[in-house]
This record gives sequence, structure tokens and C-alpha cells, in this order.
Amino acid sequence: MHILENEALKISVADAGAELCSVVDKADGCERLWTADPAIWNRHAPILFPFVGKLAGGEYRIGGRAYAMKTQHGFARDMVFECVEAADSSVTHRLLPTDATRAIYPYEFSLLIRHSLDAADPRLLRIEWTVENHGTDTMYFSIGGHPGFLMPPGVEKEDCFVQFPGLDTLRYFSVNAQGYALPDRLKTLRLENGFAPYQTDIPDTWIFPDGQVQSAAIAGPDHRPYVTLNCEGFPLLAVWANPKGPFICLEPWFGRTDDEGFTGTLEDKAGMEKLVPGEIRHITYSIRFHAAE
Repeated sequence: MHILENEALKISVADAGAELCSVVDKADGCERLWTADPAIWNRHAPILFPFVGKLAGGEYRIGGRAYAMKTQHGFARDMVFECVEAADSSVTHRLLPTDATRAIYPYEFSLLIRHSLDAADPRLLRIEWTVENHGTDTMYFSIGGHPGFLMPPGVEKEDCFVQFPGLDTLRYFSVNAQGYALPDRLKTLRLENGFAPYQTDIPDTWIFPDGQVQSAAIAGPDHRPYVTLNCEGFPLLAVWANPKGPFICLEPWFGRTDDEGFTGTLEDKAGMEKLVPGEIRHITYSIRFHAAE
């Protein structure tokens, strides 16, 4: 576990999954990140790579060959990363392919995950992903974040709001009982001054496509933001919450779960990114942990 610290926040990041595991607000000593209770949801903020969501039938195809991957969200979240840089305010982890990953994902890649506290804004945490294609073939991948945020102390989730600043309506789709996307069943989420109350259909996942959401926040009953996620440039944002736990996930995505009944090849899969040999992609989002008032 690696500790990043400044005057406002104390951050913990694990080698396992390069996962953000704790964010303690020094002003009140409160934990701001979900605690990964295994009885409810055993993650804090997993990295989703090289796939976001589920693969139809638990497999995907490259050309005429099928590759099995039964778990959702890829494999990076379940692997131990190498720590390649650690300082008081930042830590960088690296994941390289192994024989086990090549058997299910036949690309030579490098994935760097960097967590850093902003030098000018002590309440801002940056998460940077660097994906590189070291192979000789075009590489297809998707990548996403999945941080779960605890509600403010003494506040019920049912009294909180998800804020989408500056927006009045949003188009979204959800997933079926098996976790596959239903993009042909678009719905409209109507907002009041940018706010949507927590609703019981969040556990079915809201997926906002087409870059509609570039910033989202969780706000308390008084509409004051508690945490804000800035995902400028991301094509998708998902909102998910387990009804049993006092947390809401704001998930910035490049790529998404397969459509129900999808049978195409990897290059046809919705939302896939691609890198030609030697190409590097840098992707960044940030989280602001607002001071309690």
C-alpha cells in the first residue's frame, strides 16, 4: 500500500490492481471512498481493462479465433502491478502482459496508472492512464474507472443527489438482468437545475453515451457537492449504486459492456479504442473531494 498525503487528504493506493483504496479527509477524519465490504461490493475503485463490462457469451473474436473471458471488466483489477515510481504526492504503477494474459488477450501492451495529488489544489486527485501498444498488430482495448464514493456521515443515500452541472436533460440506457447493454432503449433523465435525486433504478446502471457528461458530482440533501468527478473528453459515464451499501459509483468509460446478443469481432465491439504498433494513449480524469461545510 502506498500513501499520498498533503494538508487536506491522505490517499492509499495498492499494488493489487493499482487500486485507489482510501481517501481520508483530514479536516474531519472521515473516509470518502467505499470500504469494499465483501458482503456488499468487494471493490473500492477498480481499473477496468482491457474491457469495460461483460463480453457476450463470455468470449470475443479476433478474426476467426475466439478468446474466452468469463469475468466482466477485464483482468487488470485482479492483477498485481509493479510500482515504478513513488513519492509523497504521486505513485505510478505498471502492468505488462504475462503468459496468462496472452492466452486471453493476445496483445503486447503496457498500462501505466498514476495517482497524484494536485500541487495547486490540495483537494484534487488526478488519475492518469497510459496505454501503449508494444506489438506488431493493431491493438483493441477499452478502459474505465469505477470509484465508489461513501455518502457524507449521517446522510442517507436516498436523500442525496447526482449533479450534472449545466444540464437539464440527459439520454441514457441501462443493462438487462445479465449485464448486457440495451442502447436501443434510450430513456430521458430530466434534471432540476442539474440535479437528479438518487432513485431505485440506479442499481440497474445509468449509461450516458455520446460524451453528454463531462462532469458529475454527488451532492447531499442541501445540494452542496460532496465529491465531483471531471471526465472531460470521455465518451461515456456510468452511474451505479448497490442498494445495500451507502455509496454511489461515478464511472468514466472508454468502451462499454456488449449489446445483448452481440456476435461480431473485437473491432466491431461498441466503444473500442485502437492503437497502431508503437502508439501511446494518455487519458486523465480527476476527482475533487470538497470540504465539508
